[in-house]
Amino acid sequence: MLKIKEKHSAIISFILATVIIFSICSKKDSTSPNEETEKIRKLVILYTNDEHGWMEVSDPYGGAAGMMGLWKENENYSEDGPYLILSGGDMWTGPAISTWTKGESMVDVMNAMDYTAAAIGNHEFDFKIDELKKRITESEFVYLSANIREKATGEIPDFATPSVIIEKNGIKIGIVGITTRTTPNSTFPDHVKDYDFIDYETALTGAVPELRESGAELIIVIGHTCRSENRALCPLAAELGISIIGGGHCHQAYIEQLAEVTVMESGSYMRNYAKLDLMFDTEGDTLVSISGSINENIGGNPDQDIQTIVDYWKSETDATLSEVIGYTSQEIGSRTHGMYNMVTDSWLISYPNADISCTNIGGIRQSIPAGEITVGTIVGVLPFENNIIELELTGSQVIEQTANLIVGGMTRIGGYNLANGTPIESGQIYHVLTTDYLYSRSDYNFSIYDPEPYYTSYLYRQPVIDWITSLNTSAGNSLHQHLDNTARTTP
Repeated sequence: MLKIKEKHSAIISFILATVIIFSICSKKDSTSPNEETEKIRKLVILYTNDEHGWMEVSDPYGGAAGMMGLWKENENYSEDGPYLILSGGDMWTGPAISTWTKGESMVDVMNAMDYTAAAIGNHEFDFKIDELKKRITESEFVYLSANIREKATGEIPDFATPSVIIEKNGIKIGIVGITTRTTPNSTFPDHVKDYDFIDYETALTGAVPELRESGAELIIVIGHTCRSENRALCPLAAELGISIIGGGHCHQAYIEQLAEVTVMESGSYMRNYAKLDLMFDTEGDTLVSISGSINENIGGNPDQDIQTIVDYWKSETDATLSEVIGYTSQEIGSRTHGMYNMVTDSWLISYPNADISCTNIGGIRQSIPAGEITVGTIVGVLPFENNIIELELTGSQVIEQTANLIVGGMTRIGGYNLANGTPIESGQIYHVLTTDYLYSRSDYNFSIYDPEPYYTSYLYRQPVIDWITSLNTSAGNSLHQHLDNTARTTP
């Protein structure tokens, strides 16, 4: 039986399935599916994905401290209770408080929130393998992926644990991780050039029987994988005895049951969490009942221990804003082609799989004055929490939507051409970067033309900071000398 109660949110662009209940009752047992006995044991799973470092309050959402407050107040969470806290991956690339520490701050927060395991997402590779290994060393939870292979050996790399068995309330739980196969195209390609991301079916077919042989009673998959991929895995999951698949990567929020497999995803940015209540028969290794909900991170009393950690990293980040990253001997005006091209070109440098970038002039709020350039300088130039998203648009849609925007990778001077001079063809598909802010505006058709954008999780100013830093500018090597001042758009 499946009952769904839905509500719409003006802020969240998807439907939250707020209460989903389906019961699977053992025919051999007359015990109530909600009654815990010596053999019928309770388990509560709290699940997030695509946290992307959003540990701070982001009105109306309560951040990490607010979420922990909700867990304690609404879910009766306790460290020694029957709770399992899991993540679907992409934990850190996002706001400065996480990105500038290369994820160390987010690991600190998730340790304090008692996470047990996380899938390895594509953005876990953003700061290269060595930094990922440092984060793993700092973490009190395990990083799971069963489908990453070294190209040279065919072996699972040392930073990836395929699966783990955790015992909670007398239930031996086997957890398998999988990583999106789009990773070579959705992080810096060079960072993962030594690895293959094999198909999920092969990975699960190999990992799950090993868990069974090791004594796992309940099998869960946590995948940095989208809803459509997880739905497609359900028949195999049912065959292998997998009860739950948690997803990620596409920033969706849902809970559903297919082929007797519960599939879920919480959304993103710590704005929601998914909760599953399970009753499990440890004698018959049978899932007796399961119910689930997607819960908004609003209204919780902030947990003070978590808030103290967040405040510490906030102070560390504020100190980072004074870091000198460059120098210009001449002012770079906010309304100059040099400024426009620097912003849009830096996006393409950081995300080279895209063809075109475009944004609004209004997102550039001030000039860069002559002298030393700090991180805080660029925060002042690009002060919003806009994120870069990737869209697939036809050439005619590109021409239509960029009419009033500044652009990278193309020009509108003398016709519509790519940067290499190739004409933009009306029917061809192009990969286009823009901001989630523009995507949300009704006066643009971005959301109509591509209803499923890819969230890169880069704040729109971070590529500018990275590019300026890479130039090692100085009084004798001024930033303004590196700028492209060519007009790409007509007035």
